[in-house]
Amino acid sequence: MKIGIIGAGALGGTFAALLTRAGHDVEVTARGRGLEAIRADGIHLSGGYGEVHARVRVGERLSGGADLVLVCTKAQDAEAAIAANREAADGVPVVVVQNGLDGVDTAARLLPGSVCLGMLSVIAANYVEPGAVRITATGESYLGRGDGPADDAARSAAELLSQAVPVKAIDDFRGAQWTKLVVNMVNAIPAVVGKDLEAVAADDGLLRVMTASMRECVRVGIARGIRFGALNGLDDAGLRRFASLPLELGSRMPRSLVQRMGWERNLGSTQQSLRRGQPTEIDFLNGAVVREASVAGLTAPVNAALTALVHEVEELGRPLPAERVIAVLDRS
Repeated sequence: MKIGIIGAGALGGTFAALLTRAGHDVEVTARGRGLEAIRADGIHLSGGYGEVHARVRVGERLSGGADLVLVCTKAQDAEAAIAANREAADGVPVVVVQNGLDGVDTAARLLPGSVCLGMLSVIAANYVEPGAVRITATGESYLGRGDGPADDAARSAAELLSQAVPVKAIDDFRGAQWTKLVVNMVNAIPAVVGKDLEAVAADDGLLRVMTASMRECVRVGIARGIRFGALNGLDDAGLRRFASLPLELGSRMPRSLVQRMGWERNLGSTQQSLRRGQPTEIDFLNGAVVREASVAGLTAPVNAALTALVHEVEELGRPLPAERVIAVLDRS
């Protein structure tokens, strides 16, 4: 089948390489050095899925004619990227592979002729350089839309994508999105202090703040009426128990989560963006918790503070001392 992929970064490059290996005709969008590298020598994938060298068609926009389109941009780039590819994508089934809560709704608004689905990936993919990605953790991805049961469109897309990586169509996709949002609370602190996830989880002070941000996210989800989906070793019952624990006991959960997230050094996607000199999607991760808390009539001071610290690092271009993160709990 012909598959278009909007965005050829870490996950976009991963899916492009693996779908090509599965025999599909893949076209990707890229810009700047990424466009030049892929045009010259394709996409090189290493790590958990083996060595893959995929030659794919590439341009700044999709040329059209795809049977399925994946949106693999960062959350903050999604609206502009989808709009730029509207002519090629509208009317084609679209799968948004993205963090945050808004991607599927954004795609559906911009592409009224398309069936728009979401996919949650727990693959840890490091963007090594333009055209090169290394997989440090593999895992099953989850596909669906809305709050209801998985439909035929979700099952069909999952079956197709499973030719490349394991993908499961799930009920109550929104609940799974919230669980992934909890998982993504691991990203902010490594980005602020410039350390990998494992180093952060080994630091008791930083781990307490990470635990507090996750607990706050879960409590906001509960206030919003969310039933959390089973994802990455987490589920609704476990997260609800976690939300009631003091930080010392609750810290076991994020420490265990980080241990499951890869067998190699894991920087987290937010820190990867910073190291490439690109804006992060922090407003769609910890920032999303702050917005959802406001809707529920609550506040989310820990996540608001971490969002602000990541923006400070974006502006400074360098990490901050760990003490700045640890002090977050004194102000919340």
